[in-house]
Amino acid sequence: MFRPCIDLRDGKVVQIVGGTLGDNPAAVRTNFVSERPAAWFAELYKRDRLTGGHVIMLGAGNETPAREALAAYPGGLQIGGGVNASNARAWLDVGASHVIVTSWVFREGHVDAQRLAELVNLVGRERLVLDLSCRKRDGNYFVVTDRWQKFTDVMLSSATLKKFSESCAEFLIHAVDVEGLCRGIDGELVEKLTAWSPIPATYAGGANSLADLETVQRLSLGRLGLTIGSALDIFGGKGVRYEDAVKFNRAAG
Repeated sequence: MFRPCIDLRDGKVVQIVGGTLGDNPAAVRTNFVSERPAAWFAELYKRDRLTGGHVIMLGAGNETPAREALAAYPGGLQIGGGVNASNARAWLDVGASHVIVTSWVFREGHVDAQRLAELVNLVGRERLVLDLSCRKRDGNYFVVTDRWQKFTDVMLSSATLKKFSESCAEFLIHAVDVEGLCRGIDGELVEKLTAWSPIPATYAGGANSLADLETVQRLSLGRLGLTIGSALDIFGGKGVRYEDAVKFNRAAG
């Protein structure tokens, strides 16, 4: 199924090449910057009854448009980017369906089990999404944090996803090495996630055509959602028409 997104940087809705995020803002490769506010996209997704989408705040200065998007589609979007124990409850209170957490839990290259348990106690397992976005190293996929630049010691596997599934409702997994490049999905990762994940998961990264959506649906037996970003026409892309993605969901039921 198609899952929508709203990526925010410097208060604007953007599409970027994920692997270029880092300490140097000038090095970030941006595919698209919208003149429309985040709430416009949220209203669109609400109109078309799209579920499972997310708002990601890429750095500071995005809180206001994020809140406006959540207000436009209350209960319809997840929120991620800088979420921690001090603000998670507040994001749910202003309309997020779930909070998405990564760097706050994966601290200094390791899982902080105490922080994860704190979040579960605070918001409930059913409203927590773990971001297990990853990059490939030595033939395996490892969770990366801090704008996807730092490798953790957490390798994705059946055992890893089974363990984490005890603490969250869903996974969000960007294939960082292909994110924003519009060169096609990482089929190997899609197949592994299908085999490994015991709970719903959304894959993001590289999708450039409606055929990619069909492939994810087929490879995952309908178990994985797919986020399409830079290839989507509402984000300036030429590979996928938004209305076709919506039609795909309706046909898939």
